[in-house]
Amino acid sequence: MKWKYYCAFLIIFISCLKLQAQSPIDNRPNYIKNPALPAFKLILTDSSLFTEKLIPKAEYTCIVYFSPDCGHCQYEADQMIRKMDSLKQVQFVWVSYRDFNDIKAFGRKYQFDLYPNIILGRDPEYIVPAFFQVKFTPFVALYDKNKQFLKAWESGVEMPELLQFIHKK
Repeated sequence: MKWKYYCAFLIIFISCLKLQAQSPIDNRPNYIKNPALPAFKLILTDSSLFTEKLIPKAEYTCIVYFSPDCGHCQYEADQMIRKMDSLKQVQFVWVSYRDFNDIKAFGRKYQFDLYPNIILGRDPEYIVPAFFQVKFTPFVALYDKNKQFLKAWESGVEMPELLQFIHKK
């Protein structure tokens, strides 16, 4: 009888050791675990293909994941355009998964084509929102000139805060 208790105790003990030996699950978003700008492929509004390797050199790269029909995204675009004179050192990449015609209309509404530091495209493979684990739009991620992660705003960024952040660096 003691032998059965001893075996049961031993099995439970070994099971507990195995549980402790397993590494904990890392639930942090990919952009925290891997601070480099992610690889992605976009279809630009002129139907050309674009990857992260084609982003022009700039002091900062700002990825904005948006939805054309999102009121907060429209506000973000409007505020960004109003402050564009102070944001010339930032290369913006506006990305959406939504309908291509809606993305084009969004770009026309905010006259993105007038600004050489704005790229607008569709992410047909859903790479950007998956990498950033986007829960809300607009999602904004800022990278430095070496394409290393600096900061993310999960519900958009107010332009005064972005300006203060890039000018204090």
